[in-house]
Amino acid sequence: MVLCEQISINFSNIDNPALIITVVGLVAVIIALAVLAFVIGRITNIQNFFVKIKLRKRETKSDPTEEKPLISISADENAAICTALYLYFTEMHDEEKYVMTVKKVSRNYSPWSSKIYGVMSLSKRR
Repeated sequence: MVLCEQISINFSNIDNPALIITVVGLVAVIIALAVLAFVIGRITNIQNFFVKIKLRKRETKSDPTEEKPLISISADENAAICTALYLYFTEMHDEEKYVMTVKKVSRNYSPWSSKIYGVMSLSKRR
């Protein structure tokens, strides 16, 4: 009886299309992660870009003599807004009162619901 067999890997079964698919998949994942990291790192710049576009649209519609407010959102303010939105959208139900009421319901006697008689009759037989 052999308890431990030696495991060997045969690389001759791996063909070129399998290697190409593996390499292309790994490169695609690494590129996607790099792009995602870049976008997350530049999220404030992207947000400020869209705010400036909205301000330019407002400038063309409004009088040029008006005072133009500068909108700038800091990272702390952005984090507070995102946290508030997350908490608001993940709340699935209303607040509960946590009050339990127990009402005593009087029922008419029924031998069908009384199991004590069945148990006692078995114990008397023995």
